[in-house]
Amino acid sequence: MLAWFIGAIVLLLALVAIHDLVQRRHAVLRIYPVVGHFRYLAESIGPALRQYWVADDREERPFNRAERSWIYATAKGENNLVGFGSTEIMYTAGYPIIRNNAIPYPESEAQYDPLDPALLPCLKVIGESHGRRRSWRPTSVVNISGMSFGALGRNAISALNKGAKMAGCYHDTGEGGLSPYHLFGADVIFQIGTAYFGARDAHGRFSLDLLAEKCEQYPQVRAVAVKLSQGAKPGKGGLLPGVKVVPEIAATRGIPVGVDCKSPNAHAEFSSAAELVDFVERIAERTGLPVGIKAAIGRLDFWRDLADIMARERRGPDFIQIDGGEGGTGAAPLTFTDHVALPFRAAFPRVYAIFLEKGIAGDVTWIGSGKLGFPDRAVMAFAMGCDMVAIAREAMMSIGCIQSRTCHTGRCPSGVATMNDWRQRGLDVDGKALRFNTFIRGFRRELISLAHTVGYEHPAQFTGADIDVRVDVNEFLTLGEVIGYRKQEVPFPGMEALGTSAARANKPVEPGAAPPQKLQ
Repeated sequence: MLAWFIGAIVLLLALVAIHDLVQRRHAVLRIYPVVGHFRYLAESIGPALRQYWVADDREERPFNRAERSWIYATAKGENNLVGFGSTEIMYTAGYPIIRNNAIPYPESEAQYDPLDPALLPCLKVIGESHGRRRSWRPTSVVNISGMSFGALGRNAISALNKGAKMAGCYHDTGEGGLSPYHLFGADVIFQIGTAYFGARDAHGRFSLDLLAEKCEQYPQVRAVAVKLSQGAKPGKGGLLPGVKVVPEIAATRGIPVGVDCKSPNAHAEFSSAAELVDFVERIAERTGLPVGIKAAIGRLDFWRDLADIMARERRGPDFIQIDGGEGGTGAAPLTFTDHVALPFRAAFPRVYAIFLEKGIAGDVTWIGSGKLGFPDRAVMAFAMGCDMVAIAREAMMSIGCIQSRTCHTGRCPSGVATMNDWRQRGLDVDGKALRFNTFIRGFRRELISLAHTVGYEHPAQFTGADIDVRVDVNEFLTLGEVIGYRKQEVPFPGMEALGTSAARANKPVEPGAAPPQKLQ
């Protein structure tokens, strides 16, 4: 028996050697038959080896091991503290330091209960400044950024929506349209991109009638976001590989099954700031909902034009989400990922300053995104002028993503970014929903603690004067000095009054965690 087994192995190796010698595709295999395959094996497992065994805790990208460990521990409700001091290199240029107060805000006087999702609301009511009929105060300053059903599987979307419902945060659909898995009860922002998925007619054109019908049919939809671009690939249309376009995706988006789904790189409904304002107002008038825009930032001509129109006509987007160039849930060409669009800390101040100069920064609700899923980075965003932050990859990791960076292949090993049924079965919806809920609550708890450390009650009270940024080994500037402005402060009525206001303005959505509703 052993002889037969050895003979079979030898025969197999001989066949592999013959194949390697005659094939012309790989020079390495023609020169080193059989053993050359180990080179490709080592290349394929290299990222995993570096992630777990080789790289230092602060070396891995885009999220290092220390960052991932904090997310995983927070999501599981485990000890996320560290011992024996910081492993950061604090003497590098750009390193931020939060300026603690000698006498912090007493936690014994705090009106914040982390078990109550209605007590860390946004300070602004979205749409109020423009008189929208269905203006809305989000009940959380930390929310889910746009990730489409299709890019993420049904179990992942379901877990995030159920978890968002428990945590009181909103869930952005991404440009893939409103799916049944976005309807477990969380507040939803219906995002429409250049292909108008979920709001397009049979010819692929934008349909205001269809959008309005869905917004009326599903009260979970609290706002509409028009995506101009995203940090991963600004100015380039999205691509969902055909392997991910299963019947459910095709039905949600209105596209053929199994065919690569390509989105245009530009909108057909507008081509200037003035036309965008008209488009926004059409949607807001028809639906009554607040309408905003999401974009990655490069040239500023468009933003100056938009601010001019909004200041003069007092109409336009109710919220603006600035997505940093470091954003990355969408697969993209390497050059776009690495070199197109400003990172968040450079992008946000440039746009915000334009609106501040026009005197209308307070009329807009500002949302930041792009690796802001950590309390210290969220504080930076608030100090610059953000009213909320939206997270994507950090949300994925809280429900099991292991940063394998195979999102675009359909072979996600943790069942998050795949439509493969076998892989998705590993992601338990209810268990992962609980983890996301725990993560958001833990995140907000640390935000509140940081605010108390500086002497505030709410993280949106941070200003540029509360953060020092190292510019040289022995030199610091305040964040306000670096960005060149002091943000327009928003009146803060106190946590108790704010929570009461949010609870009164936002009625609960039924049926909560009922089975998904079928979209018409």
